[in-house]
Amino acid sequence: MQSDSRRWETLEALKNSPKGKLHYDPHWSDRGEDILAGYEESPSLSSYSASVVERLSSLHLNKSRFSSGSGDSSPGFSENAHNSFSSCSILSLINRNHNGLSTVSSASPTKQDTEQVVSEPSIEPEPPAEVVLSPPPTTGLLLVSPKEIKTAGQIIRCQEEMREKAKLAVRRRQEEQDKLVAAVVSSETEQLKRFEELMELKQRQDLQSVRDMMDRETKESMGRQEKLKEEQRHRTKILNLRLREAEQQRLREAELERQRQAEGRERLRTLNSIQEEVLQLNQVLNQALNSPKDPKDPSAQVLVQSLAALCQRGNQLCSQVSEVVRKTAEGDFPSVEDMTIAERALHNMRALIHQQQEEVNRAEEKKKKEAELEEQRKKEAELKAKQEAEKKAAETAKEKAKRTGLQSVPEDSTLKWYKELQDSADAVAQSFEELNSTKDAKLKKLKLNLLKASVIPVSQISTNSGSHLREIFDKIDKLLSGKVVQSGGTSVSTTHHPQGRQFACYKLAEKFVKQGEEEVASHFEAAFPIAAVASGIWEQHPIVGDLFLAHLHRKCPFSIPYSPRREDATSDVEHQRMMGYRVDESSGLETDDSFLKRMSGMIRLYAAIIQIRWPYGSKQGPAPHGLNHGWRWLAQMLNMEPQKDTTATLLFDFLEVCGNALMKQYQGQFWKLLLFLKEDYFPRIKAATKDGQMGSLTRLEQFLETSLRNRQISPPKGQLTSVFWRS
Repeated sequence: MQSDSRRWETLEALKNSPKGKLHYDPHWSDRGEDILAGYEESPSLSSYSASVVERLSSLHLNKSRFSSGSGDSSPGFSENAHNSFSSCSILSLINRNHNGLSTVSSASPTKQDTEQVVSEPSIEPEPPAEVVLSPPPTTGLLLVSPKEIKTAGQIIRCQEEMREKAKLAVRRRQEEQDKLVAAVVSSETEQLKRFEELMELKQRQDLQSVRDMMDRETKESMGRQEKLKEEQRHRTKILNLRLREAEQQRLREAELERQRQAEGRERLRTLNSIQEEVLQLNQVLNQALNSPKDPKDPSAQVLVQSLAALCQRGNQLCSQVSEVVRKTAEGDFPSVEDMTIAERALHNMRALIHQQQEEVNRAEEKKKKEAELEEQRKKEAELKAKQEAEKKAAETAKEKAKRTGLQSVPEDSTLKWYKELQDSADAVAQSFEELNSTKDAKLKKLKLNLLKASVIPVSQISTNSGSHLREIFDKIDKLLSGKVVQSGGTSVSTTHHPQGRQFACYKLAEKFVKQGEEEVASHFEAAFPIAAVASGIWEQHPIVGDLFLAHLHRKCPFSIPYSPRREDATSDVEHQRMMGYRVDESSGLETDDSFLKRMSGMIRLYAAIIQIRWPYGSKQGPAPHGLNHGWRWLAQMLNMEPQKDTTATLLFDFLEVCGNALMKQYQGQFWKLLLFLKEDYFPRIKAATKDGQMGSLTRLEQFLETSLRNRQISPPKGQLTSVFWRS
């Protein structure tokens, strides 16, 4: 960094000198002019040149000392190099003064040549003896002669030649070494080839031996494979036999499991039936215990104590059965031992009932004996009065039938009852008119939910099981009682609107009648489950029964019974509508077959209702619409003028459904009425019937003949038994 700064100082000094201000023309050589043409003053060094040269000399002297200290063997050579550097530097300066070149551009190559001479002291030979270098100047500026410059140039040339000779010798020696190395490499390569050939021969021999050994092993392995294949085929055959046996065993086990499941389900159903029967028998025990007794009667107190012991034993038996059922509730079928326990409990419960009956019979035997005569007298008196009344009614009906013209309108009491029912239905319809004609979206949604909750359960009534009917009854009863029920995923209650209960009762009664003219008309057996639910709802909510009768009388006037006269209508179509025919603007008047089918369905439903009672209701009071109404309907029907087809069809449907119940209730009087129908009223029906419409008349005639001949009417098809209610 110091030498660079000094060079910059030198360049700055030369730039400020008069020579640095010379004008240089790059085209002087083309014009043939001298480079110093136009320069009038003689060239001279600046007064600062001496200090600059002295600095440069001292710098190169230090470098030469450093070179001699780093390993030069000849101190004389170092001194000569220094003298040569000084001479060359001075000669360069003089030559630049003579040629007009700048000091800065000439100083650098002189320094480089000097450094080159110094850096190669071992290669260059000793300088010739005739070349004598002058000692370095001590003071001032020393100029070198051309002879010295020439001598220095020869020395440099000689050094270059010696260097080239040394390089040539080194190159030759290198070539000899390369040839020697090539010969050695060639020899070693040949030896390596021989060695590789030997190794390859050994490998082939080893490979051949390995192949021979592999062939032997292959043959042995093939033999072993054949043996293994044979063993495998044998094992496969045995395994297939075992698999077939296992599959057969699995099928047998599956069949046994299916049988076990079927037996388990059958045992479970039997267990449920046993539990239900045990609970019912236990309820009978409790009812007998809770029945009112005379506290003053000592025999009654003894009976209460014995019945209490029987009830306690019955509760224990119920607990045993409940314990067995609790085990089955965990997912297992009852075992044979469980069924044995349950059957034993049922047997014991029946024995308790029998014992209870014996106790009650023994306790009441005395009372019965004491009151037997009095009660018998009362029964005889009542029976005699009843027979006289029925006989009088039958004679009255017979006398009326013998008259020239029969009634065409019902009796005044019946007509008054009919009008009261219609007025009541109209009042109920008027009461929910606001809800029915509302335009509010919320009220419309409430009305729709109430309608669904009322009519959908009725559509679901079927003969599947008694529990299913009870679920439907409970749902309808809850709705009419103001409780919340679920319908289509929505909670609804009649208390959500003041007119909600009237609306639900009206639509429910209308749906019962519609089920009669549609469902019962197509399937006669459906009359009894619908009638059972309707009777239970009628008993709990009497308004539904009144609305049911009102809707039934509107759609089927023969259920009153009533046959509209032609004179009461303005036209034939109006008369047909009053009789119950459907009149549609598009299809016109309903056909006779469709009309009779609907009338038959509604009469069958009405006949089922008057003889059936909801088994889970209160049986203490009279039925809401019992058999007395059936006797009234039949008697009034025989007092009316018969209609073609209609009278025969409806009488046959009514007697087929309700004849067995009327026979059991009225006994002899019923047979008298049936005989009157066969001998006196049937000819009038036959006279009113056309020749081409004898089907209904024939069915009625065969029914009457069979019943009177056998003195027996079979129970109707589809009647609900106790087994059904336990299902």
